[in-house]
Amino acid sequence: MDRYISSQLIMPFLFGVGAFSAIAVSIGTLFDLVRKVTGDDLPLSLAIQIFFLRLPEFVVYALPMSTLLATLIAYGRLATDSELIALRGCGISVRRLVVPALILSLAVTGCTFALNEAIAPQTTYQASVLLNRTLKKDRPSFQQRDIFYRQFSNLKQPNGRTEQALSQLFYAKQFDGQRMLNLTVLTFSQKNLQQIVSAKSAVWNPAQKVWDFFEGTIYAVAPDGSYSGIQEFQQQAFAIARTPLDLANWNKDSNEMNIAEAQQYLSLLSQSADEQSLRKLRVQIQRKYAFPFVCVVFGLIGAVLGAKPGRTNRATGFGLSILIIFVYYTLAFLSAALGQAGAFSPIMAAWLPNIFGFGVGGLLLARST
Repeated sequence: MDRYISSQLIMPFLFGVGAFSAIAVSIGTLFDLVRKVTGDDLPLSLAIQIFFLRLPEFVVYALPMSTLLATLIAYGRLATDSELIALRGCGISVRRLVVPALILSLAVTGCTFALNEAIAPQTTYQASVLLNRTLKKDRPSFQQRDIFYRQFSNLKQPNGRTEQALSQLFYAKQFDGQRMLNLTVLTFSQKNLQQIVSAKSAVWNPAQKVWDFFEGTIYAVAPDGSYSGIQEFQQQAFAIARTPLDLANWNKDSNEMNIAEAQQYLSLLSQSADEQSLRKLRVQIQRKYAFPFVCVVFGLIGAVLGAKPGRTNRATGFGLSILIIFVYYTLAFLSAALGQAGAFSPIMAAWLPNIFGFGVGGLLLARST
């Protein structure tokens, strides 16, 4: 029985992968590439290359939708032909009948996670770089302006306790890929601002693991806020972390990073960004974990709805798939927005749509039983 039901799921699933991928890639990139070929003289060969580089990104979204469509159509066909009635007449419950759909869903979940981690981020980034380079809209491989970095240290407070506090503030107005330009560095003691350093440029010295500042001035600040000393220099080494350089060299969007890269970026960003930016990135990281499991949600809901007698033919299944997908993605969008606003934790914001989907699927399954 399991082998027979599984064989009925394969063809609708492959049809769904093709159909949903074609729709998504047409809306997401094909029309834009055609416009660039005709209007911006983008070579056709490069447009084809970019198209295939972007394709994995859209297949990732098509896999869960295809799982839903396959279960709706396959179980709907079995119900329409009274095959499910015959199986239930042999004492097989609806819970047992949906097991092949859940196994397929788990397999697709693994494929979606692997594709979204190992292939899609890299190919999406390559497509973006290739397109910008071809159109001579050079996408710099680094952040060009406003490099901002905060360093926190354990400082002894006047009450004798040791607390984490801001110890250094690094700001560079520009970065040319090698040098930081127009810098200001503020150093704090446990009580007050202790020193201000301004310089025209600075470069990272990998041998000594320090920053070499050029053509600058050191302002020593007295406890009352006045300058207690001013020293100009042509070159001066400062023991500042390499983190500002790492931040400046990071130019990927969240959809161009896998989980490990996103976690690494979060670690860097946590030293320099505001809480809202950090919260947004944390939500996006959790969504990378949660998203593949929508395949199980869709598989469960599709199998239970399809198993209802006389419910689903191919056209009805496709329309019902669109409706369920719309509801799910609307809920996912709202949940993510609330997570980024701080109303939900990042984990809750990412997993709430799946939890809701599992609840609906479980309820439908209980009622069918």
